[in-house]
Amino acid sequence: MYRFVLFALFFGQPRPAPLLRVEAPPELAAVRTRLESFDTQRLADIEQLVGLTDPGPAIPVVLATESSDWARQVSPWVAGFALDASDLVVLFPARSPGYPHDTFEDVLRHEVAHVLIRRASGGQPVPRWFNEGLAMAAEHAWRFEDQTQLLYQLVLGPRISLRELDRLFGGDRNDQTRAYALAGAFVRDAFQRHGSPVAGEILIRVRRGAPFDLAFADVTGLTPAGAESEFWQGQRIWSTWVPIITSSATLWTAVTLLAILAIRRRRQKNAEIEKQWEEEEGNGPELH
Repeated sequence: MYRFVLFALFFGQPRPAPLLRVEAPPELAAVRTRLESFDTQRLADIEQLVGLTDPGPAIPVVLATESSDWARQVSPWVAGFALDASDLVVLFPARSPGYPHDTFEDVLRHEVAHVLIRRASGGQPVPRWFNEGLAMAAEHAWRFEDQTQLLYQLVLGPRISLRELDRLFGGDRNDQTRAYALAGAFVRDAFQRHGSPVAGEILIRVRRGAPFDLAFADVTGLTPAGAESEFWQGQRIWSTWVPIITSSATLWTAVTLLAILAIRRRRQKNAEIEKQWEEEEGNGPELH
């Protein structure tokens, strides 16, 4: 195993970025090299989101192969995970990221977020829905895919409680996809109502010894159950469709489809004209 510490010097930066200590077997040397050149300053915003002023010691990251013991401990669709009781992050570079991730960097950001959430809370208990929803917010901005996935889950299944949502994370792939979509939407809803600093303020109170539910209510003015009720009351099919049908991705899709239809129609018309010319030439007078 190779051990590397990725150090970065940041001049003029008000906030230090998390450092990574990477371990990799020889067959994953190329991926290790990519992480060696990774600018960890791109992780500094996660630290700010969770309310930390100091990211703490370097985060150990293990790059694991499909034949490793790590791979046998989790489902084959899991591209990475962070151990609950430690700061260790395990990534599987050979696995194609699935929802909610798009890229390998998304997976890295998500799992680093879990480590920093744990540090921000002082290791005190934090509900799974909040932990995962906040990690999704740290991973990337709310996207078209998140909007459509939320719409699909609203149509697919009934309203569920936050307690039931936590249990879904322990289910099969479909259960987990539903859990991520709803947890991400719930945390995003809290951000829209109270601002993104709300997450760090909650975790600070948890670190100081307050139970999560009490910390949540102290910061937001609502119990988690009350926030859950407001969230579901605000989820209407039409309110989800509006941003989807007006998004740039949808507009570009519509433009592309219109262009394809226009090209197809033009080709059909050209073929009809050419066929007409051939018929006219065949029916014309013979020249001697």
